[in-house]
Amino acid sequence: MAISSSHLSKIAAMMLLLAISTLDPVTSHRLVGACHASGYLPGKPGHCNTEHDSECCEAGKRYPQYHCSPPITDNTPATMTINSFAKGGDGGGPSECDNKYHSDNEMVVALSTGWYNGGSRCHKNIQINANGQSVLAKVVDECDSVHGCDSDHDFQPPCPNNIVDASPAVWKALGIPDSDVGDYDITWSDA
Repeated sequence: MAISSSHLSKIAAMMLLLAISTLDPVTSHRLVGACHASGYLPGKPGHCNTEHDSECCEAGKRYPQYHCSPPITDNTPATMTINSFAKGGDGGGPSECDNKYHSDNEMVVALSTGWYNGGSRCHKNIQINANGQSVLAKVVDECDSVHGCDSDHDFQPPCPNNIVDASPAVWKALGIPDSDVGDYDITWSDA
């Protein structure tokens, strides 16, 4: 009995999925649903607020742009960064979801472009897990993974594609020591 090429393709795909499912979640996440840079933005410096050690655009440097983010699961790996959503803070202009500024005492976040998904998560809570704690925070903004290096983005580069940019209140609620504030490995999910 001959096996057709379409059957062989299906068998190969099933074997690949089986192999990937035995890997740890981070490794399998990288292999399935990868999100690659869609282009590069040339750096353009300007007045950049360096609060919270924000990175500022540099002339001549090229910054990757992403229209996508890694797939969302019940325990999506991400990098949490800190951001002030207050007027004059390092977040730049008002939040995308409501065109307002938010106090550093509010439990709010911005998500990378792919996860922000055109605003579909605006005003919805996400659950963030880190440091043995879990908190709910409201999505109020996009951490733009495509545009940057301009006044609208405080002359900061585009965000990576896996960012949960959280207010100081979120960091405090998770009990993360000030010495660890910066880039912090977390997981998150829709609440």
